[in-house]
Amino acid sequence: MSSNANLYNKVVLKAPRQESALGPKTYKGFSTINSETENFHLFDLELIKQDIINHFHIRQGERLMNPSFGTIIWDVLFEPLTDQVKNLITQNVNSIMNSDPRVVADQISVTQYESGIQIQCHLTYLPYNVSQTMQLKFDQANGLLAQ
Repeated sequence: MSSNANLYNKVVLKAPRQESALGPKTYKGFSTINSETENFHLFDLELIKQDIINHFHIRQGERLMNPSFGTIIWDVLFEPLTDQVKNLITQNVNSIMNSDPRVVADQISVTQYESGIQIQCHLTYLPYNVSQTMQLKFDQANGLLAQ
């Protein structure tokens, strides 16, 4: 019986893994765009945001074997922002957001700003039940500016 008592003294328990405020890291990815990080790993919300931004960097028709992937905004960036163009952009943004099962676009606003088009989307990240606003500016001189 004394040998069993020594056995319990040798048991070592590991500390539980640290989880983010949102819970365990569900989505894991890689991005070389943000130079402020020590490594190139992205997780959860940041990865979902980057995936959406990447989708908007691609002009519709550029992706091989999937001509409907991407956005039409690059094609209408220099056009006057009429109601018809706004509706086309809103439908396209809604389609892009609906293609990602991790988010739902609650509200999409398309406006013109100084030298381009500004899109404001109120997004709900479904796995986390977190809502945030994403702002995308398509500038005629500088390309896509995401905030």
